[in-house]
Amino acid sequence: MFSNKDLRKLIIPLFVEQFLLMFVGIADTFVVSFSSEADVSGVSLVTSFNTVLIFLFTALSAGGAVIISQYIGRKDYKEASQSAGQLLLISILISVGMMVLILVFRHPLLKLLFGKIEPDVMDACEEYLVITTISLPALAVYDAGAALCRSIKKTDATMWISTVVNIMNVIGNCIGVFVLHLGAAGVAYPSLVTRIISACAVTVYCFRPGLEVSYKISSIIRWKGDIQKKIMSIALPNGLENGVHQLVKVALSSMVALFGTYQIAANGMAQSIWSLASIMGLAMSPVYTTVIGQCMGAGDIKSANYYFKKLDRITLVLSVLWNALIFAITPLIIRYSAISDEAKSLVIWLVLINNIFNGLAYPFAGSLGSGLRAAGDVKFTMIVSISLTIGARLLFSALFGLVFGWGVIGIAIGMSMDLVFRGIIFIRRYKSQKWTGFKLI
Repeated sequence: MFSNKDLRKLIIPLFVEQFLLMFVGIADTFVVSFSSEADVSGVSLVTSFNTVLIFLFTALSAGGAVIISQYIGRKDYKEASQSAGQLLLISILISVGMMVLILVFRHPLLKLLFGKIEPDVMDACEEYLVITTISLPALAVYDAGAALCRSIKKTDATMWISTVVNIMNVIGNCIGVFVLHLGAAGVAYPSLVTRIISACAVTVYCFRPGLEVSYKISSIIRWKGDIQKKIMSIALPNGLENGVHQLVKVALSSMVALFGTYQIAANGMAQSIWSLASIMGLAMSPVYTTVIGQCMGAGDIKSANYYFKKLDRITLVLSVLWNALIFAITPLIIRYSAISDEAKSLVIWLVLINNIFNGLAYPFAGSLGSGLRAAGDVKFTMIVSISLTIGARLLFSALFGLVFGWGVIGIAIGMSMDLVFRGIIFIRRYKSQKWTGFKLI
């Protein structure tokens, strides 16, 4: 079903797309840092909230991608197109509803999230929140189209769209901050414009009549409860899992704040590098969704097992090599930063701990889990992920970081324990073959 060339055509564009997304996020923060402390703080605070929304739409598009891929595996292209249209419809409805709610209740929301912050920081928060919230429907529409493109092995389309709009976004940020002096709005408006452009571009592409699965007006304007139920059966557990992960991330940030200035600075720098290290694992997850989803849709358990093993090997090798490369260039990344020598030394240790476990464990804790979800084993993966996020990531971090007094080193080890336990459980789940008994379509 998938030759080595097919897999390369999936993996390389997804990796490039993830890299560009990460690079532009870093560029946004870097550019706005030339405005004012209030603007930097406002953008940073709202970004943490926006991340939750981004993960919500990612979960929704992942649910749609699983269903579309399974119908393609069955060679039922009509139902696959219906599912793609329904994914676009529910994405528009949810995103517009959320946009309206956030805009109407933005003042109490900001006070609830951030409490009593300086007035100029609150103004920057509100300005950035309003503009980025207006872009939510465009973000959701793009994610729905990207899910369809990945399901039909057209990841090169989203890669080129992402490349163009991300370059435009960086240029727009520079104009907004350095030329127009718009502060937080200077990096928000380019995001709004480029999200609209990317949403239009991917939607036009998905309407192309030459595609085996494409958007049809009739499948978008009519509500089909049976298909929506299938999509949400994947999206809701995935969204809940991501939501808990983000809440625990906030709790860990609160712990880090107890450890003193140089540890806080080191942890902040290390997290940026950890984000780069995670790119390979994040890029491989949609590959599992497409490949395993199509195998299961075809009812071909033998092929599903074959590709599980093949993708596990590919992901492990690529992940180890990528994490080793990121660790090797870490001294170059931090050489000219303004943090102290003590903090720089701590960053090296934090990146080493993270990259060892991320390279060896995440291929099974993250990417393999995406494959199990694509097979329909959604409830088990959700329970395991939520339980370990709280029971391992949070508790071990508190034990090592606070009780043992290891500081941010202890938190890094605690977070890694989550990956190790999750990877072991998902490997055992795969070997048990219980995932073969689920039926989504």
